[in-house]
Amino acid sequence: MNVVIIGTGYVGLVTGACLAEMGAKVVCVDSDKAKIDLLRAGEIPIFEPGLKEIVTANVEKDQLSFEVGLSASAPSADIVFIAVGTPTDQVTGDIDTSYVKDAVSELATLLDGYTVIVSKSTVPIGTGDQISSVIESFSGGADFDVVSNPEFLREGSAVFDFMNPSRIVLGVESSRAENLLRELYDPLCPAAPVLVMDIKSAELTKYAANAFLATKVSFINEIAALCDSVGADVECVAHGMGLDDRIGPRFLKPGPGVGGSCFPKDTRALVNIAKDHGVEARIVTAVIEVNRRQKTRMVKKVEFALGGRMDGKRVGVLGLTFKPNTDDMREAPSLAILSALADAGVQVKAHDPEGMDEARPLLPKSIIYCSDMYDVFDDADAVVVITEWDIYKHLDFSRAKGRMRTRTLIDMRNVYRRDTIESLGFQYFGVGR
Repeated sequence: MNVVIIGTGYVGLVTGACLAEMGAKVVCVDSDKAKIDLLRAGEIPIFEPGLKEIVTANVEKDQLSFEVGLSASAPSADIVFIAVGTPTDQVTGDIDTSYVKDAVSELATLLDGYTVIVSKSTVPIGTGDQISSVIESFSGGADFDVVSNPEFLREGSAVFDFMNPSRIVLGVESSRAENLLRELYDPLCPAAPVLVMDIKSAELTKYAANAFLATKVSFINEIAALCDSVGADVECVAHGMGLDDRIGPRFLKPGPGVGGSCFPKDTRALVNIAKDHGVEARIVTAVIEVNRRQKTRMVKKVEFALGGRMDGKRVGVLGLTFKPNTDDMREAPSLAILSALADAGVQVKAHDPEGMDEARPLLPKSIIYCSDMYDVFDDADAVVVITEWDIYKHLDFSRAKGRMRTRTLIDMRNVYRRDTIESLGFQYFGVGR
């Protein structure tokens, strides 16, 4: 089966590589020649565990290739996946589908024979209809079907998630398209259930899932704030909640707020979609506000740990990316937290295993970046853990404490045991503990 992927970002590149691994003949297409040249040279422009290995293996087997533009690959494609960006305005929540429309307009003139066009990007409800209209207006009678097939990939484990999906959602309007997609995904079945629904329901499923997960995170962050005030332990509370199988333990871990390419963007978009259709999304609106406030709470926690004064203080930071095992800085809590610290006169030294190059243009110029994670402890009044990378879980605090001016640890991910850290002579500040 010949598959074309339009877009070589997180979703497009992972989708293309994994489909090639499953036996499809895949061409990944992008308008960015520099990115395609990089991929052809064997370089992966994003950090995603396991991705480089399957890209390299399938390029060598001639199952996967990279092209600039669609003219060479689209006419022979059985399935074309649209995996381009759909950014939202951070203030209004409006969704920009111009990249989708541009891709479809180019594709429409190149279709030859029956083709299934699959929307993999997270798009507003009704985009499937718009894709059909664009193709009909440009193609002059092409034989095609449009499918919505939302992705549920977690950055840092995207390859595993693709190859071991919890479900495969297909928004289809014809049995012909459904059968072709079932054939494509057959290697993943019957372990993964295939959910067949209408296109609009499939489009909304992605937004609803991400908004609900963001709601769980925001809820436990509010409970953590209450725990801090009353002297309770949020770890105990979350454990007690999570054992209820109606709730479950996942996404009940407090932290500095949600980030990344999905949760913040998709919650804003869902509120806007609801507003456009005369519906008030009060819970999701509250989630957005709780997430904004959580970052402010974390800055206040640092200020409290520093004795109420931040100007002239030195703070080391461990972790910049929005989560471990990615270099993605989009909407990372560290952006708001470190900017606020710098504005308050704090001298910040930071380390991240993968995200420092991505962070530099996004953070204040005063931030100092350390290639050795232990260097953030030098003359520090406090060290803050923002991202729970595995390498930080095994820090030698006996080695680190002698380099600090004041032994204070602010653990925004509750990585460490309080008694262990305090036994080493540190002041320990967790979240909701």
